[in-house]
Amino acid sequence: MLHQFGQGPAATPSHSCIHHPIEEFAAARPHATAAEHEGQTLTYGELDARANRLAALLVEQGVRPGDRVGLFMRRSLPLLIGVVAVLKTGAAYVPQDAEQAPAAQLEHVMHTAGIRVVLTTSTYADKLPVPAGTRLVAVDRMVEEPLTPYASGFRPLRPVQPDDVCYVLFTSGTTGRPNGVAVTHRNVCNLLLTAPGDLGIRPGWRVGQILNIAFDMAAWEILGALTHGATLIVRGSDAAAAVRDADVIIATPSVLATIDPDGCTRVRVVAVAGEPCPRALADTWSRRCAFYNGCGPTETTIVNTLQRHCPTAPSLTIGRPTPNNTVYVLDPQRRLCAPGEVGEMWAGGDGVSAGYLGDPILNSERYAPDPFLGGPRLMFRTRDLGRWTAEGELEHLGRTDDQVKVRGFRVELDAVSSVLESVPGCERAVTLKTDDRTLTSFVTPALVDAEAARAAVADALPYYCMPAAVHPLSHLPQTDRGKVDKAALRRLAEEGRTA
Repeated sequence: MLHQFGQGPAATPSHSCIHHPIEEFAAARPHATAAEHEGQTLTYGELDARANRLAALLVEQGVRPGDRVGLFMRRSLPLLIGVVAVLKTGAAYVPQDAEQAPAAQLEHVMHTAGIRVVLTTSTYADKLPVPAGTRLVAVDRMVEEPLTPYASGFRPLRPVQPDDVCYVLFTSGTTGRPNGVAVTHRNVCNLLLTAPGDLGIRPGWRVGQILNIAFDMAAWEILGALTHGATLIVRGSDAAAAVRDADVIIATPSVLATIDPDGCTRVRVVAVAGEPCPRALADTWSRRCAFYNGCGPTETTIVNTLQRHCPTAPSLTIGRPTPNNTVYVLDPQRRLCAPGEVGEMWAGGDGVSAGYLGDPILNSERYAPDPFLGGPRLMFRTRDLGRWTAEGELEHLGRTDDQVKVRGFRVELDAVSSVLESVPGCERAVTLKTDDRTLTSFVTPALVDAEAARAAVADALPYYCMPAAVHPLSHLPQTDRGKVDKAALRRLAEEGRTA
């Protein structure tokens, strides 16, 4: 079963460093459009030439292979130049949304990642909490300078290696302190340069870039488009406008739910991950295009399972491991679970990242020697619950911390939400444990019949799974990364109890 179900197919990525195919497209098709943003365009030749010039400046500023460079700005053309420039030097980029990230978070990121150079834009150059000795470079000012011919090249101090870190992303962290995850070129190439993670993207296609740049799925948008010669449509204030004429949409289910599929007549491929996807949302989009449902934390490189969904399928699953990756469903003693048995998902293979920056204790808690692949390989504890179907696909059953005790009984919160989403008219549901004895659910849209929703739970699940209240909302609040904001929902529940 381990070999049949748990191992993804073997495949060889076309490149071992993620910026190399971008350079190749710039040489072969310099006048092709790499990106568009609010009426401005950037060709592949311009992108590469400007990135070469910026990379040379970074080296002059002391950036060396293995260093980390901050990208503290917003979605923009200068951001793309910064990404490619940093990769050319052999350093890793560390993205943060300069508009949304609190000053304390930026300070923590700079300290943890050891950042000495920050790339930004002139809008934020005077607003960032940069400590003494840290250099600021406004990329947009460089873009305005005259450009030398495309042939001007850049040679790194040493060749970039597959196991060099490509980017460092800071996750929210279970303690509230963001954790910096180091992801290598090998990790990223393994997903983006093999099928199905490449999503079939090719020259001439248009890919929406709508997500927060600090979210790992934004790397799927940006690098997924540029490594395949496509055009990246970088959103401004309106996410819907950025995908209206796109061939590919990559989003969380919460973000996708805000996009009208009737307005996306060109769409060919949609991929979602980051949180559980409602079946109705998957069915709606899969009738129009190739729809992929994926799963995987930042520590396993964006997603490590992916499944093309068919609206006639008996269930919505997260599929099988992507190429060169493995997934193990293990019991508390870390023994393999049989098909149908619920266990915790551990991930192995080429997607397992290089670990957390400066936190050996957390590394020892979440990464462990992989007894199935052996050797120096590590596996990562995802803290996601799952089980294998008889057909060898993974069903995602929520987080281990979403498996709660109510009145002494174990309840899977996602199971309650799934029943609620089966109620006619219900598009999305979230269930929370709001005190020792109480579950509270939130559903959208606001027209959902709350009593009918509670009755559906009573018919399908034991009495202790019944939410004390079901609150219909016009929309569910989102975090800055496009996921359901459960902290905001808890505050709503508290307000409801005290009102």
